Amino acid sequence: MTYELKNLIETGIIWQKKGIKVVLATVVALEGSSYRRPGVRMLLAENGKWIGAVSGGCVEKEVYRQAQSVFNTQKSKVMSYDGSYRLGCEGILYILLEPFNISENCYTSFQKAVKERKPFTCDSYYQMDPDQSIDMGSILTIDNESFNLSPSFDPTHLENLECFSQEFTPIFQLYIFGAEHDAVALCKMANQIGWEVHIVAPPGEAKTIDYFTGAKRLITPAFDGIETSGFDGNTAVMVMTHSFNKDVRYLIALREVQPAYFGLLGPTHKRERLFSKFLEYHPETNIEFFEKIHGPAGINIGAESASEIALSILAEILSVVRKSKPISLRDKIGHIHE
Repeated sequence: MTYELKNLIETGIIWQKKGIKVVLATVVALEGSSYRRPGVRMLLAENGKWIGAVSGGCVEKEVYRQAQSVFNTQKSKVMSYDGSYRLGCEGILYILLEPFNISENCYTSFQKAVKERKPFTCDSYYQMDPDQSIDMGSILTIDNESFNLSPSFDPTHLENLECFSQEFTPIFQLYIFGAEHDAVALCKMANQIGWEVHIVAPPGEAKTIDYFTGAKRLITPAFDGIETSGFDGNTAVMVMTHSFNKDVRYLIALREVQPAYFGLLGPTHKRERLFSKFLEYHPETNIEFFEKIHGPAGINIGAESASEIALSILAEILSVVRKSKPISLRDKIGHIHE
């Protein structure tokens, strides 16, 4: 969600500077089921362009049509969309449409929060009364400072409004230790789902960041000089150098980290050899360190190619982070989204 909002805000700033009117659409409530849940957003420009989505693609044209009155009046409104007619989801979406124009101070604070990996919140105030004469809009709160996303919204009168509140955590990041072709595939695919990817290559690696599509950076620190202070609860680590000795040295360097996911590429027998060698250097290591490592990394989907292996690994990372056991959705009881 944070990655999506970041893209919307950065695009909105570009449109603002060009003098283009912009409307922010936020799904604030849902009755029944839908392709996506409340909190998804899209940004619409008066010239017919938009980015983001509030559904699987069937609702967006209607959202743009409904947004015309907001472009013209600069007054927020709530629209509803019954998905049972077209989507087959049997759900009704309630979407807040508001003029979007953020200040430079808001944008600066937002960029700082994203860079420093600080959480923030967004509260969208709305009312589903058809009259909708009351003012509505969203407030972004960063480091206890509040910013209106809609310049016309007066946040001093909120007593008659409902509120959809959403907390945004730091953008999920993946540290890949290794620089071979399967690391390239994993980097590219992780970037496509909105993760920040950091490539940590062994010292002396000749490849440049251009080799890794979507990577935020490529670093080549000494094994004993790896900086891990940035590893937090929204971090995944994947060791995949294809070198036994390098894998051992990376495991030693990472023995104190507590990421959300710790993966190790390679078969079971290699993992056992790595752990044995590791213990020769650090025999005092608690067994919990080894138990948290997912090795061999990935979910059993019959993956063979580098891209398929990357998909398998990403699926396991998501299942671990979201605390969801991988099963076929046709076998799941209840709603897809809990």
